Amino acid sequence: MKTMRAFLIGIFTVCCGSTVTKAQDVYLSIPENNIFNRTEFTSVPTRVMTNANRTNWDYAFFGFGPTAPTFTSVSGPTFTHSSSAFTLPSSTLLWQLESMGGQLPSTGLSGYLPGFQSFSTSAIRWFEPPASIIFGGGFYRGNINFTFKIPASQFAANSYRAGSYSMDISQNYNDFTPRNFKTILVIPSSIRWLTTSLTKYIEISSLNDYRSTGTRVFTLDNSEIAHTVDFNLWAKATSANIQFTSSKGVPGTRNIANIKLGGNGSALTTKALSSNFQNFSPANFSVVAGNRSSFIPELYVSADDFKNNFFEAGTYTFELNFNAISTDNSINTLQNTAVQLKVLPKSEITIPSSGRNVNFNFNTAAHYTNGQSQMIPNQILLSNNESFELYVKSDENYFKKGGLQTDINSNILQIGIDGSSVDTPLSKTPQKILFNGTPVLDRGLNVRYTIPPAGAQSLVGKENTTYSINVYYSFTAI
Repeated sequence: MKTMRAFLIGIFTVCCGSTVTKAQDVYLSIPENNIFNRTEFTSVPTRVMTNANRTNWDYAFFGFGPTAPTFTSVSGPTFTHSSSAFTLPSSTLLWQLESMGGQLPSTGLSGYLPGFQSFSTSAIRWFEPPASIIFGGGFYRGNINFTFKIPASQFAANSYRAGSYSMDISQNYNDFTPRNFKTILVIPSSIRWLTTSLTKYIEISSLNDYRSTGTRVFTLDNSEIAHTVDFNLWAKATSANIQFTSSKGVPGTRNIANIKLGGNGSALTTKALSSNFQNFSPANFSVVAGNRSSFIPELYVSADDFKNNFFEAGTYTFELNFNAISTDNSINTLQNTAVQLKVLPKSEITIPSSGRNVNFNFNTAAHYTNGQSQMIPNQILLSNNESFELYVKSDENYFKKGGLQTDINSNILQIGIDGSSVDTPLSKTPQKILFNGTPVLDRGLNVRYTIPPAGAQSLVGKENTTYSINVYYSFTAI
């Protein structure tokens, strides 16, 4: 009666609140960390069967030829998903006897404990009893526990989809209960960002970037998401405006719709950014072998938008919100990326070779009486991504003849810009000829050179030869 009472108490504890069949199935909950990190899973000792009566193995006539205990899959060679056609190979799960009644059974002289094995449609021995009962040993009554394991390589090789994978197992000892049970792998529903690209810094340091006619592409860092469910990738900007601070500290904004988000492959579709979430997945990201999906987000700006909206020197900042949402909308995970586009101050003055020499010829009386003026079209090609002023100066205060200084003052030559009524006498001291210039790229300036009547008349009596002076143009940012 004591034995029976102990047995009944054991059954009551196992079955309370459930059916006997379900309580005796083997449930193995696989942590998402093992799946996502691809690290080996090893269970705690897990009860698979109970033994209330036996203490010895079955042997054939005269006690020779033991009957080895076995497991056989009666549902096929794979674990089957409960709600889909997905399967896992039997090799995904390994098992080994851990104890019978609290300790390993005796191996006698010839028995042994097999290593970790996987289920098969053929009978697999989970213990090898001694060859003879005479030299053998038995085991204790109680729980028959096993240790289960999923090697790291299996997590890399297979896709583990949320839900349950089961295999029906039969065992061959009548006194071990149950005779038939399910081994069930329980996979949690989870999505997790493996990459943490919290910031992206982009620097523009050449004016040539704005002369390109192609779309500008800025690649964000590779993104990798681990998941056991299919998901879609949604994204938005945190604001409808890009925040801008000029190189002089002046704030401003740009429309976020000037930037499109897409990817370097077919995983992401391309759409203009907005402050509302949009689905950027042309097809959902399905659970794949290894349970990881990767993609590289990219930002696109057309050549015109880049030149018109992102030319001015300063810092442009905005934040992207990415959200991986399961296709059934039951779970999601967020990832934010702050983007900073810094445009360095750049300026450039180019004078075409055809405009490098400006010649005044004095060979008539009218030239000396009335002076002369020349307009050199597009003599200066101007680029500056800051507000600026343009200055002109000479290298000396006097013209030279044959490399030697003369008494002809540089100020007889006046310089101005087409569209401005101001003509500035040339001096070794820089003089302003363009006021409050706004950022420009490759703007051609028509330059006006004038020797007024008074300056021309001062040349009367000078030696008939060539006099020269060098002219320099420069910027000052404002």
